[in-house]
Amino acid sequence: MSRLSWPAAWTAAGAVAAALLAANIAAPPVLATSVTTAYAASASAGEPSPQPTGTGSAGTPTTPGEVRACPPPLPTGGTPQGVVGLCWTASTDDVGVTGYDVYRLTPDGFVKATSTTSTITVITGLTIGRTYTFFIVAKDADGNTSPPTAPFSTTAVTGMSVSPSPGTGDTTPPTKPAGMQANCLPDFRGTSFCWTPSTDDVGVTGYDVYRRTDTGWTRAGTASGTARYFTEGNLVTGQSYVYFVVAKDAAGNLSLPSDLVTTVASGGFPPYTPPPVSCRIKYDWWPWGGGFTATVTITNLGQTAMNGWTLRFVLPDAGQKITSGWSATWSQSGKDVTAANTPWNAVIQPGASLQIGFTGTSTGANPEPTGFTLNGGACIRG
Repeated sequence: MSRLSWPAAWTAAGAVAAALLAANIAAPPVLATSVTTAYAASASAGEPSPQPTGTGSAGTPTTPGEVRACPPPLPTGGTPQGVVGLCWTASTDDVGVTGYDVYRLTPDGFVKATSTTSTITVITGLTIGRTYTFFIVAKDADGNTSPPTAPFSTTAVTGMSVSPSPGTGDTTPPTKPAGMQANCLPDFRGTSFCWTPSTDDVGVTGYDVYRRTDTGWTRAGTASGTARYFTEGNLVTGQSYVYFVVAKDAAGNLSLPSDLVTTVASGGFPPYTPPPVSCRIKYDWWPWGGGFTATVTITNLGQTAMNGWTLRFVLPDAGQKITSGWSATWSQSGKDVTAANTPWNAVIQPGASLQIGFTGTSTGANPEPTGFTLNGGACIRG
């Protein structure tokens, strides 16, 4: 079979011919007939008719619906080039839709590929056999723009036949990022999501992350080639945000977009606020051969009475053991010591002090205890 090529008439007409193909054509029958036939075939096969999807706010067009590939007519001559034909279901609007903007994904982000008043367009000048990603928005007479369609990916063809590209160098794109998981970092203040890394025959150099806005898809940030997650701050806590991820390599090849992931901006874990210091501990001790005796004075520095208390501290050396105590119920587990109030000294008035004590043994070093807390709050020493 001879290689398919672009019609000589289109080659001569250049951009004018391409614009006509993309225009809202009511008379030229070739492209319009092909698309109409495709829709008729879908209907005869029992598939639902395309309907607009998404809604706009008051006065805003609805999101264009049912984006699909609509291959242009079979070429008969000229120089082959990559072509993508797109069609979609018309948007609706309270004052009337005036046109559509079509954006194409590039290594630098989305760029406007074309504008049209039709629900059919042809994008030319592409690489045959390479996959491209687009989104579409509708516009109305008041200057409002609809929410964007979801990213749509399709392969550039010559007419209705795919022809391999003669490209040089690395032309293999990374694999599509998969395993999208929303809110995988709950302690982060903002949005977060994770994914399974892409692979590439040469190497993934990074990821571009896109977030949906009211009128398009904006690049929210980038991640390294070894990244498995993305976070974005400065968002409204509790609000949902929609993202997708594209992997890229050193040659500028882009993967297919990941599945969309919807995240909810988190407020993050609340910062830890330690309880106010409300007690003072004075520790006095006297060593003797093989043991020691200690007294602990507890002072209530708070503004209210302390009704019931538990003192905890650590004996630093494993050889330090409490053998008996007074004015408290004493217990020890490893190096951790607990002293709880008795019925007669449970209340410590503001500014008041009480004294407790114990006797212990030691088999080695005999350092002073550390980490005094009272009812879970840290105490100052003095």
